[in-house]
Amino acid sequence: MSKNIIVKPAFGTREWASHNENLINGCSNDCRYCYAKAMASRFKRKTSDNWKDEIINKSKLDKQFKKKQGRFMFPTTHDITPDNLDWCMAYLENILKAGNEVLIVSKPHPECIQTMCEKFMPYRQQILFRFTIGSTDNTTLKFWDQNAPSFDKRLEALQYAFGMGFATSVSCEPLLDNNADELIRQVRPYVTDAIWLGKVNMIISRLKINGFGDQETMGKAKALMGDLSESYINELYTRYRNDSKIKWKDSFKKVIGIPMQTDPGRDI
Repeated sequence: MSKNIIVKPAFGTREWASHNENLINGCSNDCRYCYAKAMASRFKRKTSDNWKDEIINKSKLDKQFKKKQGRFMFPTTHDITPDNLDWCMAYLENILKAGNEVLIVSKPHPECIQTMCEKFMPYRQQILFRFTIGSTDNTTLKFWDQNAPSFDKRLEALQYAFGMGFATSVSCEPLLDNNADELIRQVRPYVTDAIWLGKVNMIISRLKINGFGDQETMGKAKALMGDLSESYINELYTRYRNDSKIKWKDSFKKVIGIPMQTDPGRDI
């Protein structure tokens, strides 16, 4: 007698990669909407006050990786910054030297990307950079992403990686305003892979967990939810549905009605 097998959809980081790796507990960016911060607070691995204080798990640097099928994503719950760059590069090299493909995700500092491109040139064919850029407006980025680089710095990093011959992509998840067209226009020339569009999931509850339940933040969150309405998302889909460089994160797929993939990393 056969059993019914429930196949779970691949969402979140599983849309992009089969394997996730992290080295650090906490993130100095301290983005207001951060899902990793909310999860760490919920399970008491960190608090909303000390999330920005990074703790490097140096014991993981001794981990011996084997070649695996599917792409690794690094990092997923923190970022790569000037303060932790050396540790992150050492960990990345352990993954890469085993022959693995790696998706490197960051709200990038140009100096970090320059150093990584030079260091990992021998592994260039194994690397896909994915830079998170939710708006072209620096005031908007400063409010939501707090300590992460400005738009100009992130664009500079994207241009550098592209110019050095690395595969590049952009994550516009979360979109932080309703000016996706301008964002796509500015990053497209430097993207070899794809531009992903998505929104913040559970924004109100995450903001409260993360210690940003103040009136100003709640007001901006509700305004953002209005900006990224179902009608706006469907309008974007109408404009870009046949654009091979535009891809849709699970948060948009649910609105548009696109079936979710079930194989991790298949949407890369």
